[in-house]
Amino acid sequence: MCGIFAYLNYNVSRERRYILEVLFNGLRRLEYRGYDSSGIALDADVTSACGSSAAAPAYAGAAPLVFRQEGKIENLVRSVYSEVDEKDVNLDTAFNVHAGIAHTRWATHGVPAPRNSHPQSSGAGDEFLVVHNGIITNYEVLKETLIRHGFTFESDTDTEVIPKLAKFVFDKAHDEEGDVTFSQVVMEVMRQLEGAYALIFKSPHYPNELIACKRGSTLILGVNELSDHNSGKPFHDVKTLTANGKPKELFFSSDLCAIVEHTKNYLVIEDNEIVHIKDGSVSILKFGHDKEKPASVQRALSVLEMEVEQIKKGSYDHFMQKEIHEQPHSLTTTMRGRLKDSGVLLGGLKEKEYLKTIRRSRRVVFIGCGTSYNAALAARPIVEELTGIPVTMEVASDLLDRQGPIYREDTAVFVSQSGETADTLLALDYALENGALCVGITNTVGSTLSRRTHCGVHINAGCEIGVASTKAYTSQIVVMVMLALAVGSDQISTQARRQTIISGLSSLPSNVSEVLKLDSEMKELASSLIDSESLLMFGRGYNYATALEGALKVKEVALMHSEGMLAGEMKHGPLALVDENLPIIVIATRDACFSKQQSVIQQLLSRKGRLIVMCSKGDTSAVCPSGSCRVIEVPEVADCLQPVINIIPLQLLAYHLTVLRGFDVDQPRNLAKSVTTQ
Repeated sequence: MCGIFAYLNYNVSRERRYILEVLFNGLRRLEYRGYDSSGIALDADVTSACGSSAAAPAYAGAAPLVFRQEGKIENLVRSVYSEVDEKDVNLDTAFNVHAGIAHTRWATHGVPAPRNSHPQSSGAGDEFLVVHNGIITNYEVLKETLIRHGFTFESDTDTEVIPKLAKFVFDKAHDEEGDVTFSQVVMEVMRQLEGAYALIFKSPHYPNELIACKRGSTLILGVNELSDHNSGKPFHDVKTLTANGKPKELFFSSDLCAIVEHTKNYLVIEDNEIVHIKDGSVSILKFGHDKEKPASVQRALSVLEMEVEQIKKGSYDHFMQKEIHEQPHSLTTTMRGRLKDSGVLLGGLKEKEYLKTIRRSRRVVFIGCGTSYNAALAARPIVEELTGIPVTMEVASDLLDRQGPIYREDTAVFVSQSGETADTLLALDYALENGALCVGITNTVGSTLSRRTHCGVHINAGCEIGVASTKAYTSQIVVMVMLALAVGSDQISTQARRQTIISGLSSLPSNVSEVLKLDSEMKELASSLIDSESLLMFGRGYNYATALEGALKVKEVALMHSEGMLAGEMKHGPLALVDENLPIIVIATRDACFSKQQSVIQQLLSRKGRLIVMCSKGDTSAVCPSGSCRVIEVPEVADCLQPVINIIPLQLLAYHLTVLRGFDVDQPRNLAKSVTTQ
């Protein structure tokens, strides 16, 4: 979804050229989230701003320079440097204090175009500028009100009401009371807004200040102290730390990936908090609709456990390729410290005896969207087997549409890579209202999901940049298998089964390394499918989810029609599609459904189906005795872990199909990494 980035240097000299590059690079780190336009705002020189304007400015500070462009970030970069030359802006001008903001937009209200890009403006003079992630649900009412007060609108966005509302509040306060602080203006704006949002405000009325606030969407503050005084020491209250007048750099970002190369000291801004940077100091206020004056909040900085290398491609051509090949490492990290003494230790579920509560549940409800839903579906059989608790599956949006029953005796498990998926979070609100125990499974520390669930598990897969999820999917499955092991650890009857699975988990990374050797074979298979218009995948049991996820990957990145189907439903319609031209992948690795899949293969072959069969090593003759189909052999592991192995050749296939077909691997058409709107 949209990406927000801001950079403020305090008491340290930075040239305009340097500031520009920090902002551009921040946007590059956020572009994986999906976007169709971008923009930045920074300060002009006071003299040039005044000299170029026919009318006297409404403020004493430097006028902002605002640049917006449709398309890729590099389009914006070229446009900015071209305009800078035309306007004779001096890029060598140094600022001891400067505040710049930047944004990548994923269109929701209005087509991708410069007028709809952010920063959005209050009007002539750019008295207030805003970058926004989220949706303002009451923007139409606010827009009508502002039009009646003489404001004109230039964009089709919901965002434009925000800076115009800020100007309205500012002008009204000045007419009635005289001075008004930046935070007072923003507070009154927040009082009028409905919906989910993360916002950053910049205004020449308040030079060298920035204000950030949020409700629903993620926003992070990063602090980089440029002196060695605090190096290696634990941080306490952020205001105390930043109020020392020492040189520092401060950042706002939608994502930790954009700040990791600058600092590891960060703070996740909570809902209804207003973060005000002024004179190098950070003040945090807690806004409440029912409170006239906000309360001051003390917050501690956290230390980011992420390395810069995680957000770089290294020797790989694409992030998706890198993340597929990182899976032996990401799975090791997911399990690190959690497999102990022939058992499983999940710290996030240990406190307050949450495991006992889950064991007493009437049912477990897995809730997710897309890949996260598929991961939960892959884990459902083992959760049912080891816990004896009925498990139901819910697509988050469908649960909300139906207002499906959720009970106090339920455990609702919410699965989301980003922890910010809008439908999943709304379903979480619904489950909390109905009194269910809510468990979160996410890859993102500090995400909304991790903060609002009662308990949960971080999958620790590392930063995933490619829009199509790969390593997060396999880590999600492993975490949910470990969840089943932990919840079912009190049952003696399943002890031998649990030990087999734990042993399989220990050797899983090496088996993943083995299956990754199929890379060149999958590239060859992709070249044979490049001209196909459609692709079917049949799976059942544990691997129904594998068929769904494999087909989703092909759809997402290769832009080829692909369907994952339950093999047991083949004769109830899909069999009519079978002919010698339609490629069909059948997943037939060793598990309880193996003999049934053998029957499916025979039925498809008898109708001259163009088959590609995935089987366990050494089973080629068992699945395709006539030798008339293509076979992919993979290592055999415990049946509940087999989906982790089986998805990897399909991820490689989707990747190579995309490259061969000439499409964008890491940023597929029309898709966003984190879907923060309904």
